[in-house]
Amino acid sequence: MVKETIRVYARVKPLGRRQQAAIYSVDNDETSLSSLEVIMPHDLADGFVNNKRESYKFKFQKIFDQEEKQDVVFDSIAKPVAESVLAGYNGTIFAYGQTGSGKTFTITGGAERYSDRGIIPRTLSYVFNNLQKDSSKVYTTHVSYLEIYNECGYDLLDPRHEASRLEDLPKVTIMEDPDQNIHLKNLSLQLASNEEEALNLLFLGDTNRMIAETPMNQASTRSHCIFTIHISSKEPGSATIRRSKLHLVDLAGSERVAKTGVGGHLLTEAKYINLSLHYLEQVIIALAEKNRSHIPYRNSMMTSVLRDSLGGNCMTTMIATLSIDKRNIDESISTCRFAQRVALIKNEVVLNEEIDPRLMIVQLQKEIQELKDELALVTGKQRTSELSQEELLQLDELIETFLQDNDPDSTLDVGADIRKIKYCFLRVKQLMKHSKMSEEKLLSQHLPEEKDIGKEAAEEELKKLKEILQQRDNEINILVNMLKKEKKKSQNALFQLNAASCGTTVLEQSLSLNLDESQSPSCRFSLKEEKDFSSSVHRLPFLSRQTGGKMSLGCQEAFEVFKRDHADNITIEDNKLLLKQRFAEAKHLGEKLNEVRNRINHLKGEIIQRRIQRAALAVSSPSEELNTLDLVEEKLRMQMEEEKKSYKEMFGHLKGLKIEIEHLQLLMEKLKMKLQKDFEVWWSQEAINLQTQQEKPETVSSPNSATVYPQCIKSSQHLSSDSSSETTRVSPNENPPRKDNSITSSNPTLKTRTPPKSSTSVPLTGDNQADADILAFIKARQNILQKKGLGNK
Repeated sequence: MVKETIRVYARVKPLGRRQQAAIYSVDNDETSLSSLEVIMPHDLADGFVNNKRESYKFKFQKIFDQEEKQDVVFDSIAKPVAESVLAGYNGTIFAYGQTGSGKTFTITGGAERYSDRGIIPRTLSYVFNNLQKDSSKVYTTHVSYLEIYNECGYDLLDPRHEASRLEDLPKVTIMEDPDQNIHLKNLSLQLASNEEEALNLLFLGDTNRMIAETPMNQASTRSHCIFTIHISSKEPGSATIRRSKLHLVDLAGSERVAKTGVGGHLLTEAKYINLSLHYLEQVIIALAEKNRSHIPYRNSMMTSVLRDSLGGNCMTTMIATLSIDKRNIDESISTCRFAQRVALIKNEVVLNEEIDPRLMIVQLQKEIQELKDELALVTGKQRTSELSQEELLQLDELIETFLQDNDPDSTLDVGADIRKIKYCFLRVKQLMKHSKMSEEKLLSQHLPEEKDIGKEAAEEELKKLKEILQQRDNEINILVNMLKKEKKKSQNALFQLNAASCGTTVLEQSLSLNLDESQSPSCRFSLKEEKDFSSSVHRLPFLSRQTGGKMSLGCQEAFEVFKRDHADNITIEDNKLLLKQRFAEAKHLGEKLNEVRNRINHLKGEIIQRRIQRAALAVSSPSEELNTLDLVEEKLRMQMEEEKKSYKEMFGHLKGLKIEIEHLQLLMEKLKMKLQKDFEVWWSQEAINLQTQQEKPETVSSPNSATVYPQCIKSSQHLSSDSSSETTRVSPNENPPRKDNSITSSNPTLKTRTPPKSSTSVPLTGDNQADADILAFIKARQNILQKKGLGNK
């Protein structure tokens, strides 16, 4: 492992024809670091008082002035890094500076002259020349070219070679493994076996790169480009492979938008470039701080790709390109400050070696064979992978004697042969399985007797379940009969109300009986709908509350309905309410008693404390005044007597409440017992009736419904007719209809009579919800008739 700081170099761009040079000086000392001094004289336009610095000094490994050539730059900067890459270390060279300061010329080079070649082509030439000279190793070289434009990665070495636009190039995405190693998806690795193929790939990538004209540079690169050379080397017959990579990075130039005045698409590009360089500066600052735990590599794609190069396993070199022009001197000073921060970063460089698994397998197989030969030479026997038949018989005898030996200190000695040890373990395992199987067979012989016993128990349990099922069926039938009775009562009440409403008008005298009979089906249909509606509205609210497990669910629901209609239910509810009130009074009175007791104890404590104080005062200073009556103590005593009096009164009241509560509880228990006994008698009677009905089924007739239908049919026919008729009210003094409700055909006019006023009362059940539903249905029926204009006038 080698720890070294990032090497920082500076290169000054030659001035143009119309540019004015700033004042600067370069001091290249071969023994120590080179220094650059920039002088900025005060401007008179800023005023007489000007505290700005005039001189700026910066230290670099070496400074290349305007006259330095490309080959000198390569020999000083790139050559040492390329040598380390050939030795198996990772390396990075990147150029940083403002737009138009010469970064691309330094990294890639110029196209006019051969001597203007940059670091990338010179490095490729140097690497391949050394690979051809070194015949002791087998080398493999691959090349990749990544462009980062507007925070999106693109592969400039597209194997299709059909990209006419940047959007046609494959997009490169970053992926990270659990070990936090960066992998670039869709970035192609192109094999380059010689210098010519590598230079062709470099030329292909440069043609696909984004270049635009800006006020700072006629051919400004608007993206960051990373040209990477991957080298793997292996000595013949060795299992060790060395893998190294060299990043040659050409960063896009930073620029001030206010100075350049760009807009539109160039402005968007400048924003992304400045933002990515800002994130790069954040990473550099975080790496320069000693106590910084988090490094923001993930803020941009460029810092993520260069994670190893910045503070990782890489020998990194930076070139700061400077434009010594009066207009750009501020940006050049900012670049030098950034370079000074980069020079503080230390990288830990490790030789990248890994073992080839295929060669390792071959070596291990060879070593195993050598060990076998050596073992056969020592023992005098050629050892095979399997034991002979004689050895197996000897081992079986040894295992049998070992298992039959009752001595706890006995051992099974088979020698230092791993094959014999494994066989002994397998043999013992087989014997254990055999003994378990024999035990299971013995148990299976005794199982038939146990099965017969279990069969009898299952038959008894099945018999009990059948009895319980029969009991549940009886309970369900009783509940169904109760529901039918309640439903029948509600239907009778509805039909009586409909008959009463239908009998309030007199049918038209000129209407013939045949017309009435022809319209009767429609009336019957409407009555059927009303019947279905009334039956769907009325529902009995069955309760499903547990009663301590003494009753089943059906019996319990029947008990709830029976209890609701029982005469003693109102008394039980009243007693419950009264008992609840008495409990609340007793609780409130008990709290008051506790408060009074606490006050009495407090007063008693004050009196005792007062007496102790007076006794202590009498001992310390005896006088006649102490024998006088203490008014405070007397007052406390009077208060305590009053509290005791109120305590006795409340206690007597509480005692009376307790007696009343016990009496109410006893009364409720008696009523519940009586209710339970009545229900048991009724339940047994219902069960007997159900059994007789099942034995002798009878058809149930409903005469009440039969008496209502004819009346309602005739009156509904009259209501549905559109002919005008004279209506007269029927006096309540008329006789009620006969039981058979027969209609005399001799009378030319058909009349309906209303029942007496007392007969219109509905026999409501104990279910308040059902009564409310019936009344709501009657009201809805009257509203419908009024809307149609057929109601009573």
